[in-house]
Parts: sequence; structure tokens; C-alpha cells
Amino acid sequence: MSLAEPERAAARLSLPEFVALTAMLFSTIALSIDAMLPALPEIAAELSAEAPNRAQLVLTSFVLGMGVGTFIAGPLSDAFGRRTVILGASALYCLASAWAAASDSLGMLLVARVLQGIGASGPRIVSVAMMRDLYSGRMMARIMSFAMMIFTLVPAIAPLLGATIMMFAGWRSIFWAFVGFALLSSVWLWLRQPETLAPEQRRALRWAELVSGAAEVVRHPTVRGAIVVQSLLFGALFGTLSSIQPVFDQTFGRGASFPAWFALIAVLGGSASLLNALLVVRLGMRRMVTTMLGAQIVISGLMTAASLMLGPDLLFFVFVGWITTVFFMAGVTLGNINAIAMEPMGHVAGMAASVITAAATVAAVAIAAPIGLAFDGTALPLVISVLLITTLARMAMARLPGGRAG
Repeated sequence: MSLAEPERAAARLSLPEFVALTAMLFSTIALSIDAMLPALPEIAAELSAEAPNRAQLVLTSFVLGMGVGTFIAGPLSDAFGRRTVILGASALYCLASAWAAASDSLGMLLVARVLQGIGASGPRIVSVAMMRDLYSGRMMARIMSFAMMIFTLVPAIAPLLGATIMMFAGWRSIFWAFVGFALLSSVWLWLRQPETLAPEQRRALRWAELVSGAAEVVRHPTVRGAIVVQSLLFGALFGTLSSIQPVFDQTFGRGASFPAWFALIAVLGGSASLLNALLVVRLGMRRMVTTMLGAQIVISGLMTAASLMLGPDLLFFVFVGWITTVFFMAGVTLGNINAIAMEPMGHVAGMAASVITAAATVAAVAIAAPIGLAFDGTALPLVISVLLITTLARMAMARLPGGRAG
């Protein structure tokens, strides 16, 4: 047993508690995006009546901040420890949420959302590094799948939560709910999770070391390929989230029932994480990702044809089924491709988590924002976008170095 092993064992909570805590830290991002979906029409009416489609930028601005923040969170956690950075980032998130609640213009709200995204990146990214401190390979992918399975409950209830809060206190109060959630997860971490990065394993926060660490990450061919795949998958997911509420509301006239439908979609799609947790150790991460992408290409091709041929009443139910498969694809692929990228980077886990997720998230914003803005009153731009993106992702997986390993 290495010198680090006793410290790693001491830092491990029971597996159920660690999975639950990690899922809650992950969920800061899901809550911050999905709880805002029912509020987009009211935000548009109050702050952007002349260009209501710009309200979708409330989502992509948060994702942009999250992408920027991931460049910072990982290296900071390598230097100062995981707990310190998560707690500090959560404090920034709470302050930005309060600013967003007080915003009196769309521009101010978008700036607050960028800062909120930077703060939310800390719990999300550093929790991955914390997981890699303790586990690796298929075991890490399995644990991440269990965490993602719990995490999917948040998208299921977040729109309902947002709609309920709006009903009684208006859309600005949603941001105060974000503050309460962040405080709860921070207290749990502070009271229960020991530091997972020993002082002697920390990396000095010096420019030369940061550059060398980042260069080591991006020089690895498997990491580079995984970043391309992750960028495309995040782009498809964020583009779907940007477009789903307008499609329900304007295309199918079901805006009032959207939170309930979204809860159903999230729960069904989230079952993918359970399936992945049960199969990934036996089948491997690459096989799971490749098979799911191939299935999604076929399904999205059929959905494209259905969008051109079916009437609106029948098409709605076909669309719900298709959207469910998009979320199911995310549940199978995202945790696995992240574990593939992190596997050779255990010695620089914080830096690797930052570089991988930051690059993928910023690229995903560039993919997702045009998808949302391309909404033309039909579901077709979204469907075609997902078809093209999954095709490109499948091609990138075929070129990913490492063969069948993993």
C-alpha cells in the first residue's frame, strides 16, 4: 500500500453518502438551468419585450460562465485543496444569485448569470477531481453513473419548483431558492467530507506549473479526442435545453403543462444512468458511448422524417419520445466520456477536470447558442442539429485513440 492509500481511505465517506453528496454538488448546475425554463416567457416580457427570443441567453450565459469558471476551479483546487475551493465558489454563486434577483435589465441579469455560472463551476468541477482522488477507471464511471442517476431527479423537479415559486413570489425569487440550495450542499460538505487531496500532493499555483500541467493534459491524444466528443454531446444537450420550452409553448401550445412533461422526460431519460451503472464495468465505457451514439443517429433520422410528415397532434407525442432519448443519450455518454478523459490524468486531476470541462463547455456554448436562436416555430432546427451533432460525435469516437480499452 502506498503512503497515499491510508489518506485516500480516510477521506472516503460511505459509498451511498459520497454518491449523494456528489450528486448534490453536480445538481447546482442542473437546478440553475432547469428551474429557469418556466421563467423565460416572464423574463422576456419584463426585460426583453422587443426581442423575446433573447431570453434564452439567460441559459447560455450561465453555461458560458460555467465554462470560464472551469479553467480556474481545478488548478485552484490542486493548490489549495478541494473543500476550500468548493466552499469559496459556492459563496460566489450565492452572491451572483442575489445580484440576479435584483437585476432590472436583461444585460445586468446576463452578467449576473455569467458570474453565477463561474461560481457553480466550482462544486461541479472540483467534485469530479475529488472523485478521481478516490477512484479511477470503470469504478469511477460506475460511481459517476450512480451520482448522475440521483442528479437526474433535479431536472425532473426543477421546472415544477421554478413554476411553483413563480406562482407565489415571481421569477426573481427562484434565485433565492438557488442560494438556499447552495448553502445546504456547502454545509453538508463542510461537516462530512474530509479533504481528499493531501498537502504533499498539491501543486503550487505558479504560472509555469499551470502551463505545464495544462499542456500535459491537452497533449494526451485520448484526452483531446474525448474533449471533442464531450463538446458535441454538451452542445446537443444545452441546445435541447435552450429550445425545449419554446417548442412546447409555441409549436405545440403546451406551455402550461411543460413542467409536468419535463419531469416525465427527465425521469425516463435519467434511467440511463442506472443502466450505465449496471453495464459499464462489464461492457466498458467506449462501447457504451459508441452504441448509444449509433442508436441516437437512427432515432434522430426517423424524427427528422416524422417532423416533415406528421400532423401536430401526433407529432407532439413523437417529439416527447425523441426528447426522452436525447436525455437518455446524455445519461449514458457524458459520465463515460468524462471518465475516459480523466483516466490517464490522476496525478493532475484538478487541472485535468478544469481543462477538459472548460474546453468542452465553452465549445458547447458555441454549438448550443445558434441552435436556440435558430428556433423558427417548429422543432425541425433542433432535431436536425441533434442528428448532425451525434453523427459527428460518432465519427470522433471512431478516431479516439486507445482502441477497445476502457
